[in-house]
Amino acid sequence: MSAYIIRRLLLMIPTLFGIMLINFAIVQIAPGGPVEQTLARIQGLDTGGATSRISGAGQTEVRGSTSSQQNSKYRGAQGLDPELIAKIERLYGFDKPAYERFWLMMKNYATFQFGDSFYRDAKVTDLILEKMPVSISLGLWSTLIIYLISIPLGIKKAIKHGSKFDLWTSTFVIVGYAIPGFLFAIFLIVFFAGGSYLDWFPLRGLTSPNWAELSLIGKILDYFWHLVLPITAMSIGGFATLTMLTKNSFLDEINKQYVITARAKGLAENQVLYGHVFRNAMLIIIAGFPGLLIEIFFAGSLLIEVIFSLDGLGLLSFESVLNRDYPVFFGTLFIFTLLGMLIKLISDITYSLVDPRIDFESREN
Repeated sequence: MSAYIIRRLLLMIPTLFGIMLINFAIVQIAPGGPVEQTLARIQGLDTGGATSRISGAGQTEVRGSTSSQQNSKYRGAQGLDPELIAKIERLYGFDKPAYERFWLMMKNYATFQFGDSFYRDAKVTDLILEKMPVSISLGLWSTLIIYLISIPLGIKKAIKHGSKFDLWTSTFVIVGYAIPGFLFAIFLIVFFAGGSYLDWFPLRGLTSPNWAELSLIGKILDYFWHLVLPITAMSIGGFATLTMLTKNSFLDEINKQYVITARAKGLAENQVLYGHVFRNAMLIIIAGFPGLLIEIFFAGSLLIEVIFSLDGLGLLSFESVLNRDYPVFFGTLFIFTLLGMLIKLISDITYSLVDPRIDFESREN
């Protein structure tokens, strides 16, 4: 197993490098980079981005400029002083060729130095740590709720396979899986957050404005009160896969010889189900927990964070793309990709721990 882990760790290096290279190349082709956005703001055009770090002295320099850059590589550079354009390029690191910028970026990322945001006046690592509690709250509670509901439901469906209960619950979980999370979030807002009907839950944020004044119990209740709608919207689509996987795992184990033997010995049905079947059927479910958590944590929260105004990692990444905040965009991409590959490796190790019969090394030979 140790040789397999080492190979997987070594394989992460070229995989991570390739992902970063492809995204870096795409970004170079896309128009509207930080230099162009800054030039547009200097000329009084609204680009929708965040406030630049260009000083007021630079704007004074522009007003006195009469030079024209008709052949400039940047849109919106006509009529601006070439020295100002060069200053802006140095500010954002665009005074170097693309290959050199990529090499310097990867060299810094190898030592986990992600630099500063172009527009937020903060380090990328500080921004990620600041937004992480929101994403952890959404991902962790959503995963726990999905497991707490899906596993008992899947076991019940396996026991009552082919019954009306099995048919109707399958219908509900499949319909829930088919409804996009963001659409269900809008439905919840309309009906339960003061949209058109009931006003039971808050519309945005994770805490109330007077949260600091509340008691400890009051803070806990207020926190979970704000989580009800976004967690419900994130969880609704996750029940189907885990529920059906649990059901099929139990059905597969129930039909095996050892279960028939246990029943023939006179063991009660609950003893057979939870003393023998449960341990074997749950191996694949338990081993898949890290993968499901990372999937919800990184992939499922973006639109939910936007809809419910939750300032988490998903919203941070989305805004960094819109604003061409390259340090934040590439920093979060690097961290998310590395974390995703590590979690996948942990999932494989977990499979081997819960079921020694699984041997990844022999499968690669």
